[in-house]
Amino acid sequence: MYAEAGERHNIPHIHARYGDHRATLAIATGEVLAGSLPKSQLRLVQAWVELRREQLEDDWQLLITGRAPDKISPLS
Repeated sequence: MYAEAGERHNIPHIHARYGDHRATLAIATGEVLAGSLPKSQLRLVQAWVELRREQLEDDWQLLITGRAPDKISPLS
């Protein structure tokens, strides 16, 4: 999770990258807000968001108050 310069942060979201693909996903739903990922990678990211939603929401609060988000573990 990171803040991009000039980006509005109205909807809590994450940025996901895979190779040359980039996507922005809503934390609350896992919905793709912008960009795209290959289908199988998108499903993995959406599963991770679902499993880590509470941590992501906590990190979002840190990020919007100018603090660094905590590290969140990947799918194992």
